[in-house]
Amino acid sequence: METRTMTTPTGGRLASGELRRMVAGWLVDRPGRDVTAREIAADLGRSSGAVGNALRTLVDQGTAKQAGTAPLRFRANDATRSAAAPTARPDPATTPKKSAPAKPAKAKTPPKKETPVVGPVTRPNGQTYHPRKLAGLPDVTALRKLRDAGIPALMYGPPGTGKTSVIEAAFPDLITVPGDGDTTVADFVGEYTQTPEGRYVFVHGPLVTAMREGRCLFIDDATLIPPTVLAVVYPAMDGRREITVKANGGETVTAAAGFYTVAGHNPGVHGAVLTDALASRFSAQIQVSTDFDLATQLKIDSRAVRVARNLATRQRTGDVTWAPQLRELIAFQKIAEALGTDAAARNLIGIAPEDDREAVTKLVRDLFKVSAEPLSLGSRI
Repeated sequence: METRTMTTPTGGRLASGELRRMVAGWLVDRPGRDVTAREIAADLGRSSGAVGNALRTLVDQGTAKQAGTAPLRFRANDATRSAAAPTARPDPATTPKKSAPAKPAKAKTPPKKETPVVGPVTRPNGQTYHPRKLAGLPDVTALRKLRDAGIPALMYGPPGTGKTSVIEAAFPDLITVPGDGDTTVADFVGEYTQTPEGRYVFVHGPLVTAMREGRCLFIDDATLIPPTVLAVVYPAMDGRREITVKANGGETVTAAAGFYTVAGHNPGVHGAVLTDALASRFSAQIQVSTDFDLATQLKIDSRAVRVARNLATRQRTGDVTWAPQLRELIAFQKIAEALGTDAAARNLIGIAPEDDREAVTKLVRDLFKVSAEPLSLGSRI
């Protein structure tokens, strides 16, 4: 990897890979605990975006486990301890200085056009994704065709409908930037980090890596990212297909063949703003709703599916604002297996927003014949 060194007073920056090692060590010290990037970031005093990138890299390397998706949660596995071990690092002082920016790495061959997918697709985490129809094609095939045509896609819909699942199934070469209000430009393009010797090197971020290697960049929860930060991606998406990394001496990075951008948006989530600038960059905007037929195939209690279908219909007419999605239905089945159907049904009442709880309570009570109360603690045993 090309590095750029400079002399800077000592400050709290980390050497390349050091944050990933720290995150792994943090997980090792808390075995069996499922945590979010934000929890770790608060403890380590780092940005949640940078910690999120470190966690995704650990998962991709098999040295950590993704434990949940709403929100993204992670835990240590048997290999995490090896990722927490310190590694020897080269002395940046011995790295030859470049008189001009290095040429972009040789582009990877862009994805070949392929025949439509007809069966389940395995995601990077090993879970199986069942394709759905999109424009008369399996969604995985349709998304790959959009990539071949250079048409950025924005997937939008309530949390838990499967936006991340279909994107991961469609693009095995995915690099993900988890978005939130704390995401910074450095989380996209990279930043200077300090070596043990006190020197600073510039470590490129996921946007630069995806551009140089011709990979797919997934901006998860893109509309939670401040618009001024997200603007750093726009020049890479339009006809210019290049960005200027101001933090690294005005370095210019040009996108290799195959580079593609896809994003996720959760309308209605607090803080999510779909600006005109963002919407205009994503020519294809695809709504993602829950596949209730899949819920039935997964043998989820038919009464829970009926509750979800009913509320989804009323949500479209504006009668309610919330309906359980596939994620909540899968959770319902797991709770039912662990604590019983009554507990799972009452939990549906408990997770409903206050404004919709009366409507949810009536449906659950009528279908499950349970008390109209959320799952809660009772009297002392």
